[in-house]
Formats: sequence, structure tokens, C-alpha cells
Amino acid sequence: MKTIGLIGGMSWESTAEYYRIINEEVRQRLGGLHSSKCILYSVDFDEIEKCQAENRWDEAGDILASAAENLERAGADFIIICTNTMHKVIDRIMARTCLPIVHIADVTAGIIKKHGIRKVGLLGTKYTMEQDFYKDQIETHQLEVLVPDLGDREKINSTIFEELCLGVIQEGSREYFKKVIERLITEGAGIILGCTEIGFLIKQEDIDIPLFDTTAIHAKGAVEMALK
Repeated sequence: MKTIGLIGGMSWESTAEYYRIINEEVRQRLGGLHSSKCILYSVDFDEIEKCQAENRWDEAGDILASAAENLERAGADFIIICTNTMHKVIDRIMARTCLPIVHIADVTAGIIKKHGIRKVGLLGTKYTMEQDFYKDQIETHQLEVLVPDLGDREKINSTIFEELCLGVIQEGSREYFKKVIERLITEGAGIILGCTEIGFLIKQEDIDIPLFDTTAIHAKGAVEMALK
């Protein structure tokens, strides 16, 4: 079994979910008392969020690149970045480590295509929804990506940072997200939960079409790589 290196803390609530899913998946596949071999480097999300808000992406990338270097020295065999948004700086991280990095958008796109879906609605932070780094990666897999309108993007973003990243789950927010998803569904789209906290709010049982929870997909993809 390979050792998974996790760059986490963005937020710690979703990083804890990664740890749970990874270990449950290993136990399911191997049975008995098996658990994952993994190393976690958890950053201070307040520092990262300030860099995002102030457009200091290179500085945020350097923080994560330092984390990757530490994981490499600690003996990790490969790395996962436990967040969607910070894949914006994956090239900066890759420049500082020899370890492979499992891209969250690639494993998500692979699962979507297995369902025979070709058009997806993307929910995430405003950075993920509005900038090209994530959508372009998904579209390299011959998928069409739709995003909510501006007002919905702003509301989704504020819910992520002001509620979900703080562990706050509100029924009103759940109903709002469901309405946004329903509007995307009318355009013929499946739905990517493209922020690692959205899965706390929206579950598959809430929606009639397939939801693609990037946290679960990424974590299970890491296990797949670890057990190859």
C-alpha cells in the first residue's frame, strides 16, 4: 500500500471527511483491521483565504508547495490537495515536488463519464465557478460545464465561507442550493459539488439526478492509487 500525502485544512471540516472516507474505503476493500497509510499536512486556512481574497495566489501556492515538500520528506508516495479551489496553483506546487499529484477535477471527470453524462453544472467557490483553471480541466475530458448566474454564484460563495467552512448547516441554505441545482438541471446538466464542503449541505437523496461529490470521489481516487 502506498502512503497518501494529504494537503488539508481548507477547511479542516472537509479534511476530516477525507480522512474518514479514505479509511472506510481501505477497510471495505481490504477488510479486517486495515486502514490507510497517510500523512496529513494541515495548513492555516485563514492565511490561505486572505491570499485568495487579495489575489495573492502565488503566495498561497508557495504555502501549499512547502506543505508538499514536507510530505515528500516525510515519506508520502503521492499527494492529494484536499480542496477544489487551490488546484488553481497546482503547477506551482508540482514545480517544488517530485511526487505525483492526483487532480480532483480529473478523477471527478472520469466518474462523470462513466455515468454517460456530457454536460455538468458546477457549484463551488466563486474562484472555482468563475475562473478557467477548474472548468478547463473538466472540459479536457470532453465535458461541457455550466455555472449558475452571477447572483447565485455570490450567494453560493458566501454560504461556503460564512457557513459551511465554519461547520454551520442551515436548512434555508440547503433549500437555496436545491433551487440553484434545479435551474441547472433544466439545462440538461448533471451536478458537480465542486467545493469540498458542499457535500455537508446537499446529499444525493436531496436531488433526483446524479450528484458528483468531489470530496468522496477524490478520496476514493486516492485509495485507488494507493492500492495499485
